[in-house]
Amino acid sequence: MEGMYDERLTVPRSWWLFPVVTGLALALILLRVSGLGALIGLVVGIAVGAVAISSYGSARIRVVQGSLVAGPARIPVDALGAAHALSPAEAVAWRGPKSDARAFMLLRSYVPTALRVEVTDPTDPTPYLYLSTRSPMKLAEALEEARRGARA
Repeated sequence: MEGMYDERLTVPRSWWLFPVVTGLALALILLRVSGLGALIGLVVGIAVGAVAISSYGSARIRVVQGSLVAGPARIPVDALGAAHALSPAEAVAWRGPKSDARAFMLLRSYVPTALRVEVTDPTDPTPYLYLSTRSPMKLAEALEEARRGARA
């Protein structure tokens, strides 16, 4: 079996307070209009905030069927080169001063580690992929296993 890997880049639990605060703020603003307006503001604020947080935290990284699927990108593993696990300090550098504007970045600032994967396809102008991941070594191993499976 090829190197199956699946990770969802969920937001930290503390971020779920933002929809509640948004709902409360909207309720306080609409309280001047009416009590019903405040209740509607509370519900709408919480719902919209929860949808936004859930959507942002739904990004996934998968290695499946000979491809790396990272957010909206799907890249065959044979178009990828070396994978470099990045420590928290290296991850900050690669999403800052060392970054290349042509790189594909699936960036989540609340995930401290990342994996940088070189793109070897000569027709692709993307030099590398920067993937925020909580398990950079496992992802690198899954990519290598998928590459071996694609060669066989």
